[in-house]
Formats: sequence, structure tokens, C-alpha cells
Amino acid sequence: MTDDTLPVLDVPPALKPPVDPAELAHGQLLDGDFWRRIPAYADVDEATFLDHRWQSKYTITRPDKLLRAIEGIAPQGFVDDAAAGFARAPMAVRVSPYLLSLIDWKAPEVDPLRIQFIPLASRFLPDHPKLGLDSLGEQADAPTPGLTHRYPDKALFLVIDTCPVYCRFCTRSYAVGLDTDTVEKVQLKPKKDRWSQAFAYIASRPELEDIVISGGDAFNLRADWIREIGTRLLEMPNIRRIRFATKGLAVMPQKILSDDDWFSALVEVHALGRHTGKEVALHTHFNHPNEITAISQRAVARMFSEGITVRNQSVLLRGVNDTTDSMGLLVKRLGHINVHPYYVYVHDMVKGAEDMRTTVQTALDLEKWVRGTTAGFNTPTFVVDAPGGGGKRNAHSYEHYDRETGISVYTAPSVKPGQYFAYFDPIDRLSEAAQARWADPAQHQAMIDAALEQARNNPA
Repeated sequence: MTDDTLPVLDVPPALKPPVDPAELAHGQLLDGDFWRRIPAYADVDEATFLDHRWQSKYTITRPDKLLRAIEGIAPQGFVDDAAAGFARAPMAVRVSPYLLSLIDWKAPEVDPLRIQFIPLASRFLPDHPKLGLDSLGEQADAPTPGLTHRYPDKALFLVIDTCPVYCRFCTRSYAVGLDTDTVEKVQLKPKKDRWSQAFAYIASRPELEDIVISGGDAFNLRADWIREIGTRLLEMPNIRRIRFATKGLAVMPQKILSDDDWFSALVEVHALGRHTGKEVALHTHFNHPNEITAISQRAVARMFSEGITVRNQSVLLRGVNDTTDSMGLLVKRLGHINVHPYYVYVHDMVKGAEDMRTTVQTALDLEKWVRGTTAGFNTPTFVVDAPGGGGKRNAHSYEHYDRETGISVYTAPSVKPGQYFAYFDPIDRLSEAAQARWADPAQHQAMIDAALEQARNNPA
């Protein structure tokens, strides 16, 4: 029987109403020469825009250059506000042309990408009084500079201290990027002697099986460094998994498409892993569906064709992905391009980014809503990375959560048994009475002690 003679079958009656076209928006990716909307890039052809070298060359690294680039397309009041914002920000400025072209310059104040990378002085909120520069205590758990060994079988290897762009909410603003007017950075330059100390420690610890290669950002590693680091780790008998962590796929996917030497190095390390029965994956960082374009899809497809697993770790950000619409579309769009949503982090307590934080309750509500919208393996886990070194805890696994004072208490029995770790919701999201209590330093410890007592005596 040929295809021409196959019987026409009736479609079984549907149990669900016709799908709303809006439910399919995750497959509608921005394409075409959208960058030409920016006057500075109006004459840039596709081949040039897709060249990672051009993207790097014209990445903006000074506030005055960024502000000049948006003059004429953003209101002067916004430009002035951003200039004042950069003067107060703990992170240096670094914005790629690709990223700049994705911002809606007709409404930059509320644009979800602008919020992440360009600070506005008018939006700053006072830092929470319990916030610290290294809020996760990574340096305290580092046996050698740039290597954090917190979990029993996993270590975080900070191999470099630069990124293709700098996020306002970076949890490593203590080390990443250049010094700013408000922060003098810890030095984690890509030096071979520092790496050698890390390799020696990793090899000496038979329980270490899983290494995250981060920084900074693996995108900024030279191709020969990718090969060297990957090979050194995979040749250690104890290592079973390595992950290269990068924001780059979200902000400069052109590197995957046009930097053949870098991509070949990643493929070679991945192939070595497959040959030796070990996993090599890439972890990336999309926060909003507008960051995912047809260019992103092409970059992921190139990795997919080589069998490289790509997972995503988002940060829960106020005004970016803290609604069911934005988070739901992000999760579905990631799945559409074959990126597995892995984690959504409740925003770490980072200096200069209080306006971007939201509550643990928001995470709980979003997780409940997202689950069931897509396959389980494409459903992220919402986590709190417990301040002080408790590590990642499921957001809903708190021992106690006082929504009035905004204090949630977590334990980490497999990481630091017997200890309690407190996370603090942003004060401006609390009741007026609670805000008044936080305005009085004399009441801080009493609120914390009350939460800890509840956690110890009446755990959730």
C-alpha cells in the first residue's frame, strides 16, 4: 500500500477545547535583523552581527559609551538616571551589542533585560541590613583560592574572574569584574599556579566526583584553556562529571556559532568524557523569554548536534520573571530549544540589587503553578542558596518561614549538620509594621532569634 492509498482517518473527538494561540508563543522566536533598530547598528549586516569577534570588539565596557549608544533612542531622563545608577553599582558595566539590541528602548524603565544589566539610581533600595558581600560564604569554604568545596562530592572551580557581560545581581560581585567605586574585588585571575593548587586538591579528595567550572564565565576561557582544564579533570580517576558554566549563551550566542576553535575545544572535551564514561555538560543562564531568539536556537542546535547537554539556571528577579506568564513562557521556550530548565534561584542577597529581589513566597507560588505545565524533566526546581554556606535548599523545605518578618530558616543536614541558615525577604515587600521593625536595629536580633526558635522547636 502506497501513501496515496492510505485511508483517511477521522480525528478522535477532543476532550479539551481548541488551544489558545497564546499557548504556543514559546515557539515564536525573534528573528531577522532586529539589531538594526539601534541606530549604532543600523548598517551592520547579518554576517558581521553573527561574528563573535565583532560582538566582543563592540561590547560596551564604560558607562559613558553605553549612555552615548542609547542617546536618541532612550529619554534623556533615563540616560541621566542610568549614569547615576552606574556610579552607585557594585558591578562594572559590560553589555554586548546583541543584548543591547534586545532591550525595548521605547519603555526601558520596565524592560526585563534592562533591569538585569543597566542600573537606575531612582530604583535603588537600601541593602538589607543582614546582607554581606560574599553572602553565600564561598570564600569560607575554599581550601585554596577559587575552589569552593561545600558539598560532599562536588566542588566549584572559579577559573576566571571576567564575563562576556556583567549582571547587576551577580552573587560573585566580590570577585567578578573590575573594581568599582563601591567594591574592591578579590583577585581570581586565570593563573596557572592557582589552577595547579586547585587540581592538586581535587585529585587528593577521592570523594570529589563533580566539578563546576565557572568564574566569571567559561565563555571567557581561551580554547586551549578549555582543553587543558577539561582534560586535567577528566584524567583524574575520581572525577565523573564536569560542567562548564556560562551566561554567554544568553548574551552572546554568536560565539557558539562563529568561534570554531572554542567550540571545537568544548566538543573535544565532551568527546573525551564520552570515551571515558564521564559526563561533560554546559550550564547556562537565561532569565527571561525575550533573551531566547532564533540565534539562541541555532547556537543550541549546534551543541545538540554534538550530543552536548545544556541545562539552564535562572535567578528569580522582580520585574523580570516573577509572574506566572513570564516564568511559564521562559520554561516552555527553554524546552523548545532543547535547554533543560534546571534551577530557579531565589535571588541571593547581593549588594546594590535589592530592587531586583522578591520573596520566598513568590518562588513557592511559581513552583506550584509551573509544575504540570510541561514535562517533569523540563520543570525547574526552585531553590534558596542559603546565606552563610548552607548550599542549595528546595525553597519549600524551610524549617520555618515567618512571612511577617520575611525570615525563612533552612537546615542542610548533608552539608553542615546542626546549623541553621536564615534568608531574608526584601524589606519593602513586608507590611508597614514589619518595615518599621527592620528600621530599628535594636529589633533585628530579636526577630532572627524568634524565627530560629520556631525552626528548632516547631519545624514546618
